[in-house]
Amino acid sequence: MRIALLTEGTQAGAQRGEGGWCGRLVDGLPEHEFRLYRLLPADRPAPPTGVRGLHGVHELPMWGRRPAGRGPAPLRRRSYLKAYEDLVRALVLPGERDGFGPALYRLAALGRDDDALPAFLASGHAHRALERIWRTPGADTAAGQPQVCDVLVAADLLEQCLRPLSAPWYGTGPAGLGGADLCHVVGGGPAALPALVARELHGVPFVVTEHGLHLREQYRGYRTAPYRWPVRALLLSFFRQLTEETYRQAAILTPGSAYDRQWQQRCGGDPARTRIVHEGTPATARAAAGAEPAAPTLVWAGALEPGRDPELMLHAFAQVRAELPDARLTVYGEEGAPGYLAHCEAIAERLGIAAAVEFAGRPDSLAAAWEAGSAVVFSALAQRSPRLLADAMLSGRAVVATEVGVAREVLGPTGLLVPPRSPRALAGACLALLRDHERRSRLGLAGRLRAQERFAVEPVVGAFREIYLELVSRYPAFPARPGTPARPFTRPAEYWVAGGEAPPPAAEPVAGPALAEAV
Repeated sequence: MRIALLTEGTQAGAQRGEGGWCGRLVDGLPEHEFRLYRLLPADRPAPPTGVRGLHGVHELPMWGRRPAGRGPAPLRRRSYLKAYEDLVRALVLPGERDGFGPALYRLAALGRDDDALPAFLASGHAHRALERIWRTPGADTAAGQPQVCDVLVAADLLEQCLRPLSAPWYGTGPAGLGGADLCHVVGGGPAALPALVARELHGVPFVVTEHGLHLREQYRGYRTAPYRWPVRALLLSFFRQLTEETYRQAAILTPGSAYDRQWQQRCGGDPARTRIVHEGTPATARAAAGAEPAAPTLVWAGALEPGRDPELMLHAFAQVRAELPDARLTVYGEEGAPGYLAHCEAIAERLGIAAAVEFAGRPDSLAAAWEAGSAVVFSALAQRSPRLLADAMLSGRAVVATEVGVAREVLGPTGLLVPPRSPRALAGACLALLRDHERRSRLGLAGRLRAQERFAVEPVVGAFREIYLELVSRYPAFPARPGTPARPFTRPAEYWVAGGEAPPPAAEPVAGPALAEAV
């Protein structure tokens, strides 16, 4: 089976996915032919993929200077302008939302014919259309009074976001997405654009895997983006509608947790086409942490920023210290907000616990951080990713966490959950563990076994082996193209049984039985 992996190389998660998660997927499924298609910054050298066993790597410069090229001819410009106006209306007018997908595919089809899409999006014709529609009465962003500078900035950002529509990847040859049996989008966002176009042009189905929801990260990132409010609103509207279109068209969605699944369903994801596949990690083979330190020690790890709420940990530890004078706290993590480390040190000094608290900075390894404590504590206000929690559980140390995000789903009955922003509850849970060695050992072992079961690499690879076969078996009737090699799933099984007459294709594929969520 020929599988196209689509990622966005500008995102830290995508880089991790290419070299780590995607690499493990390719290594675990050697029977399939994988090709990597990735979007990269235009002004930086391409990093190594870090994935062995690929049958090809295709890259598209996305962010940065526009690629050279001429705009469309005057007659053809009208078609471009009509499609672009429909796209902008869908972004700013509440009653025009349904036009987003058709306008997107129309722009892709036009750009495929003459390669003039990037130049058109940067032209004055596109700028004037954007300004006119953006200032239409009733538009979502009209109240912000977009200025000329906003139009120029937003037009440039939209051009960069839409570059995948003009990528040279949509042929039916072996290197084109039209020659793949399916596409696998890792990370969502703009990386899904080629998969949407391939589905529209060639009928190729696609899977979406998100270990950190792209739309959620955009909402968080644009809070501090260096743009005026109308520009931020327009770009967030684009990402929101792109996400909704992606979830609507995807054959199968594979979020990394039930918490992410709820976000996807809120954005239109179909529960019948959703399979939870936890993010596997090779750390499951790591040996458990050794003997505990002589003094009762709590370990806290994470970025030093308000969202991780190390202040809660410090106030809770002050109460722990009052009950256990020999208790210690080690804080691992780099400063995530300017001046926040000094702020935390001042709090520790004011609470009278500075002598028992060590701000150890970035650890040599996570395994070494967990081994330095008797128990591990997470006090975050939001826990979006299970990665750090699972790694702590794999150490065999007992875990205490605030009940937010994925914490309950990951820890289950193997750890202690407390309400957020409650120093008394957190201190009580920490004291309960520090005073009971047998309970710490029992919970630590149970947590390690639970993490090994849920986050091992082999179940993840097995889940995608089943998903790929299930998916391609439900999209059997790919049309044969003259001059292209035969494809393994060109004909459904019924074709050979029925004497060469294939049944008429269904209008929409039917989702198969749900795979096991805990893999």
